[in-house]
Amino acid sequence: VQLQASGGGLVQAGGSLRLSCAASGRAFSSYTSGWFRQAPGKEREFVATISSNAGRTTYADSVKGRFTISRDNAKNAVYLQMNSLKPEDTAVYYCAAQVGSSLLGPYGYWGQGTQVTVSS
Repeated sequence: VQLQASGGGLVQAGGSLRLSCAASGRAFSSYTSGWFRQAPGKEREFVATISSNAGRTTYADSVKGRFTISRDNAKNAVYLQMNSLKPEDTAVYYCAAQVGSSLLGPYGYWGQGTQVTVSS
């Protein structure tokens, strides 16, 4: 499967963005998917993941209550709605997918990343 992330940009603190991840491949509806991010000088970290049928989700503590992950298997897409953005959310955001069912991974398929910058 190939993944293409989009929707990043520059936003003020407190604002919102919606990231999209478009997937190619007929079997995408069977893939567990997720969003990860990497800030400058830091390791990549988990943000949110969602099961293949959207029945299960999990979030990093730092984004709980502010971010929502969702998917539309008919459109081969996964989304990340980000509200109440903070400067510390600034990072390159990556979408990922894997054939297993564990929300924690490991994730073998990665998109190219989209930059999110939150100004104070």
